[in-house]
Amino acid sequence: MHADDLKHYLADSPPSIVRLEIEKHFDALSDQQKRYAHFISQASFAGTRIVLRQISPESEAIYDFIVALHKSTGGDWKALQSKAGISDEELQLFLEYSAQFLGNNGNYKSFGDSKFIPRCSEVSVAALASTSPEAKNSFAATNGDIFSSDKPGLMHLGYPEEGHMTTYYPESSDITKDEIDAVAAWMGDKGLLPENTRLAKKNGGKIFEILIASADTSIPKEGGDIGKETEFQVSDGPLAGKTIKLVYGDHSKEMFAITHSIKKAAENGSNETQRDMYNAYAKSFKDGSLLSFKDSQRFWIRDKGPAVESNIGFIETYRDPAGIRGEWEGFAAVVNQERTRAFGALVDAAPSLIPLLPWDKSFEKDKFLAPDFTSLEVMTFAGSGIPAGINIPNYDDIRQSEGFKNVSLGNVLSAKAPNEKVPFIADKDLDLYKKYRDASFEVQVGLHELTGHGCGKLLQETSKGEYNFDKGKPAGLPVDRQARHYLTWGSVFGSIAGAYEECRAELVAMFLSCEFPVLKIFGFGDGSVDMDGEAGDILYTSYLSMARAGLVSLEMFDPKSRKWGQPHSQARFSILQCFLQAGDDFCKLEYSGDDVRDLKIQIDRSKILTTGRKAVGDYLQKLHIYKATADVETGIKFFNEMSGVDADYWGKKVRDEVVRNKQPRKVFVQANSSLDEASGKVTIKHYDATLEGMIQSWAERET
Repeated sequence: MHADDLKHYLADSPPSIVRLEIEKHFDALSDQQKRYAHFISQASFAGTRIVLRQISPESEAIYDFIVALHKSTGGDWKALQSKAGISDEELQLFLEYSAQFLGNNGNYKSFGDSKFIPRCSEVSVAALASTSPEAKNSFAATNGDIFSSDKPGLMHLGYPEEGHMTTYYPESSDITKDEIDAVAAWMGDKGLLPENTRLAKKNGGKIFEILIASADTSIPKEGGDIGKETEFQVSDGPLAGKTIKLVYGDHSKEMFAITHSIKKAAENGSNETQRDMYNAYAKSFKDGSLLSFKDSQRFWIRDKGPAVESNIGFIETYRDPAGIRGEWEGFAAVVNQERTRAFGALVDAAPSLIPLLPWDKSFEKDKFLAPDFTSLEVMTFAGSGIPAGINIPNYDDIRQSEGFKNVSLGNVLSAKAPNEKVPFIADKDLDLYKKYRDASFEVQVGLHELTGHGCGKLLQETSKGEYNFDKGKPAGLPVDRQARHYLTWGSVFGSIAGAYEECRAELVAMFLSCEFPVLKIFGFGDGSVDMDGEAGDILYTSYLSMARAGLVSLEMFDPKSRKWGQPHSQARFSILQCFLQAGDDFCKLEYSGDDVRDLKIQIDRSKILTTGRKAVGDYLQKLHIYKATADVETGIKFFNEMSGVDADYWGKKVRDEVVRNKQPRKVFVQANSSLDEASGKVTIKHYDATLEGMIQSWAERET
């Protein structure tokens, strides 16, 4: 790779390291609640190696290498430096890479899906590796892929046939998108859910192995989710003549450890619902049953107002190029009761807000299922990255008939990086933006998760011959294109589903944030329309923030492959385009020279409630109806047009300026918990928000 291209893949120097503060919230829990949180934390982090394997072949070995170096000297990096004979600068650059690697749980960015490599030399890393046998062995196991950049396609996650990196299809570099889709359709026909699986192509394509994550390495005695068979001969369709095998025991060592901690969490649940939930988790992780996992989510929905909130499993499907297989994640968090009250008021208001959205009741649930909506202080979030908010479960049949939950992660939202710069905001707006960006983002997250992901329904065949809508109304709906009862939203819209749905939810937030009674719920204004008051400041900052987010999202677009590396980024860029296309000089990008080096976002505050909201509503309406009616062809074409990046202006000129101004993404140092078996007491240990503190926190999880 050319040096000018390679610089875009170098690790952040320095990365932005922030500590997740939890101590005062954790200390307020009872001993039983602390044990419950501890065992959930243990189970979540026990999946670390699963995440590493889901990212790249070398990630697990890199992880072992970093941990081995720390352990060889007890974290005395100066002693290690002296032993290796490398400079202060080279050690610093290696520590920066290590902290970013651990913060992303792999060597591809959790937000962007592009590989990053050390800024230090390979010679220096090899010298560090020579200081202990364990480190030397782990370094050798990376096969040089820490630094490899000779195949540009492998610098991004994606489909193997397009030359990109993925480990959701192990040892199957020749597997095609059509084959992946065909196996997914076969699984759908059988009612076999894909989230906890990987797919391997064997014997020249004659055999496809579906690898199912489970502690047990054989099918349960009572049978799996589709019975006791594990081998199937396909007689028709694109897989005619092929064999499909179900192989249990993927990640069995980790799943065994997870199941052990999950059972301990069940023993320490505060109520029967929590115990039922964690027993269902235990069955799912032991047997590989996603039907049991769905049961755990049903119990999770019913666990209203817990002091400790959690969720765990193969959940988000963003990183599978096909958009159906889930990455391992788990979290344990303490509910912030004060902030939760505001979200409770938002839940109460939701039934009156959703009818304001730009579609008629035919495209909406018959009854809004009021969820739990809590503000959380995160103790543990294991996975490749930490979001600001969550709306789950992702199973539409549960969401539409049984409900869902929303959580806002308060200490993630409030975590501040030191000396954080804010490019692309005009000087006249900078003080206002800094003052209200966190508050406006909290409003946005609340509306995004609750009313965004929580609104609407898929018009579908819920069972054979039965539909959840009047087939004669609304007129002209293509019934033959409805999502069938055994398919999920992701199965219908495939790899674009994540970005499409995030865009829809963001647009709902933009649309409903114009309702001043919503802003009053969060403590801004008296509910009356006042664009010149504090509520107007919040609304203006929200639109400015979204426009800026869309602009900086260009960092996640790869001009060579013409691919987006992150669903949220693709969504936000398309919303910026919506703003710019609104007309009436509502939104503009202003700069003085051809090189756009002084580029600034300008939004006409006085037109947000008119021109801006109308543009948002028109865009939202189209996305929503295409989704509801499973109009895949029209929906994908439209969304790709809205998120398309013109090669010369956006893809080159503006993107270069965005990359020049990019700020390191925050990585979080998390506490560890420990249990004294004799007393039953749990304590937590915090770590410094430093490179060394980040590495120490991970190394001590391996003891």
